[in-house]
Amino acid sequence: MKIELHEISVREIAENYMDNEENGVTGYNGKLNIRPKYQREFVYKDAQRDAVIDTIIKGFPLNVMYWVKNEDGTFEVLDGQQRTISFCQYVHGGFSINKRAFHNLTETEKLEILDYKVMVYFCDGNDKEKLDWFKIINIAGEKLTDQELRNAVYTGSWLSDAKQKFSKSQCPAWKMASDYMTGSPIRQDYLETVLKWINNGDICGYMAEHQFAPNANELFLYFRSVIGWVENTFIKYRKEMKGIDWGFLYNQYKDIVIDTAELEKEIAELMADDDVTSKKGIYPYVLTRQEKYLSVRTFDNRMKRTAYEKQKGICKICRKHFELEEMEGDHITPWSKGGKTLAENCQMLCKECNRRKSSV
Repeated sequence: MKIELHEISVREIAENYMDNEENGVTGYNGKLNIRPKYQREFVYKDAQRDAVIDTIIKGFPLNVMYWVKNEDGTFEVLDGQQRTISFCQYVHGGFSINKRAFHNLTETEKLEILDYKVMVYFCDGNDKEKLDWFKIINIAGEKLTDQELRNAVYTGSWLSDAKQKFSKSQCPAWKMASDYMTGSPIRQDYLETVLKWINNGDICGYMAEHQFAPNANELFLYFRSVIGWVENTFIKYRKEMKGIDWGFLYNQYKDIVIDTAELEKEIAELMADDDVTSKKGIYPYVLTRQEKYLSVRTFDNRMKRTAYEKQKGICKICRKHFELEEMEGDHITPWSKGGKTLAENCQMLCKECNRRKSSV
């Protein structure tokens, strides 16, 4: 990993500064991508913005900034985006401080700002080195999420298009699936989730493979397929459907013919079952049949004590004696076969026997 510290003047960074919807925010004579198009829409409040200019005017040091060096010799701001935008906007007449815009300053005052040196680290290296370094320096200001750190490493044509689809307020992914997704598009939660789904958790692997692809159509078409499958498989929407890892279920069950009416009937019954404490878990359960998703209600201490005394501490399977804390409550008639979590359906098994029974 190559990391170089540079002193760059405000004048140089603000040269040909541009801020528009079409091209994002750029500076450094077009060589610095300050805020890539469709990146997080966080902006400083006026007091924070003014404090940046006041720091420069007084000649105090701004916190060090970090730029990612791209293969084509351009840069992208990793840390210092809002500080950079603040002084660039001021130099280009974007706002005033104490009723004084930049053009109202004396020539000496203007030069003090333009000649002010900003401390910038240039970060260059392979993908893993960059990601490891970015995690280390992600310690100040508006924290970057894991996916924002990955974005800094795998910049390119694919990511620019992916951000359009997954990473902007009111983006297509949000409009299509906000009822099923949690998190914020602008904090990269949607993009991170779908990347995790499509490549079985290997987000960096997918981004590295597609970094220079012309667009992210493959990822978006996959996402549309997932949401379409969910809407057609689970015919009644419930709030518990929000935030489930639908992509993993889609990957495994998309080619299986499912009786959606029967599926809805079972879901309704499980929703009404007091023993099911995780209603959200009903959706993966009806496909996988793994009871762990349901968090089936366990026997309380009173029920277990009653069963233990009735059995005189003897395990119902191995017939050996154990202390109460060495045993666990078990459904005589399994929950999956209609057995309820009631005292009359409770038996005490030693931990080893209970584990063996549960694994059958």
